[in-house]
Amino acid sequence: MPLAPIYDPEAVAPMWQELAAVGVEPLTTAEQVDEVLAAKSGTVFVIVNSICGCAAGHARPGAMLALQNAVIPDRSVTVFAGVDRDAVNRAREYMAAYPPSSPSMGLFKDGKQVFMLERSDLQQLTDDQVAAALTKAFDEHCAKPGPSVDPEKFKQILPYRGCGSQIPLATRPS
Repeated sequence: MPLAPIYDPEAVAPMWQELAAVGVEPLTTAEQVDEVLAAKSGTVFVIVNSICGCAAGHARPGAMLALQNAVIPDRSVTVFAGVDRDAVNRAREYMAAYPPSSPSMGLFKDGKQVFMLERSDLQQLTDDQVAAALTKAFDEHCAKPGPSVDPEKFKQILPYRGCGSQIPLATRPS
């Protein structure tokens, strides 16, 4: 039986919709994560999304900016901590060389993890610093031409800056 969400999925929607607007695919099940990360060819950028205002408030905008680089991963996906719990747990199994943290971001090449930004890294970085770290990894490991979306469309996207501590918990059926 799938793990129930901790946070209200509707309340966190703006935090994954902005990633979807730049071409990041949401994965909601462990099976979807396996389908993407078990591939042994190409590059995959994985974002473990989070409501944490201190780190996620810079992580998402930084990732969005990095995906406007001239070189980007073949696929970009996200799982949401506290919402897509089974998918997050499976993604963390693939990132087992690092302790679980959210938000976090990993880059996989040919089925092997080649880069990671953990929450402890993200807490210390601005949007631009997150983007710089990611674009350096993309330049080193990826070959797909970017950007992920048209630059004019990208200018219209306003990253969510709300405080994660105000996100309501999911209601439990009685």
